[in-house]
Amino acid sequence: MRCLLQIVGRHVIPSEASSASLKLQMARPLNAFALALLMISLGCRQDMQDQPRFKPLRESDFYADLRSARPPVEGTVARGQLHEDAYFYSGRIGNNPGDYMPFPVTQNVLVRGQERYNIHCAPCHSRLGEGNGMIVQRGFRHPPSFHTDRLRKAPLGYFFDVMTNGFGAMPDYASQIAPDDRWRIVAYIRALQLSQAATMADVPEGQNVPSAPPRFREPGSGATLPEIEPPSNKIEERK
Repeated sequence: MRCLLQIVGRHVIPSEASSASLKLQMARPLNAFALALLMISLGCRQDMQDQPRFKPLRESDFYADLRSARPPVEGTVARGQLHEDAYFYSGRIGNNPGDYMPFPVTQNVLVRGQERYNIHCAPCHSRLGEGNGMIVQRGFRHPPSFHTDRLRKAPLGYFFDVMTNGFGAMPDYASQIAPDDRWRIVAYIRALQLSQAATMADVPEGQNVPSAPPRFREPGSGATLPEIEPPSNKIEERK
């Protein structure tokens, strides 16, 4: 039995060793090929900054005019710049300023218009609109008062057009004020004009002039705001 094992061992063990050696010899070329392939792939890497593209304003012989920056297709409109409602964006009907608001005037419209007016317009025109704003008091050119007959009779689209394109020493505010806010300012300017030239005939029936002062539920303190009592539906009789 021992002799049989020795005979088998002499033939089997060398056979297994030779098989492992053969596998190792075959693996070496494969490893070398994989390493070469990896090196080639690394050498072909293309960074984002080196991608095939035209650099701005660089000459290109691909086009007849040699310009790599191509003009937009004729009729192209930027997103949000379609401006189908010509009056809303220009204040004009043809070549003349229009005289109507493109949307209803509500209290919220006037409140927003007053806020935008005080921010963008009051520094020159003042909060009353007479043209004596703080910048004017510091030496800037005096703008016309909104309360002259000429501007009281001016159509609404005129004020919108001046804000959009500027006039005289006044620069345009198209980039600072959105079109809908420009119209809100127009509505507030008209209300401001009315407030400085109103007569008793313009006061609604039953409205006190001047209006009754607000009543305070809590007067407040230096640390808290006063709490105004809501107005009652009953209109007080004038004394």
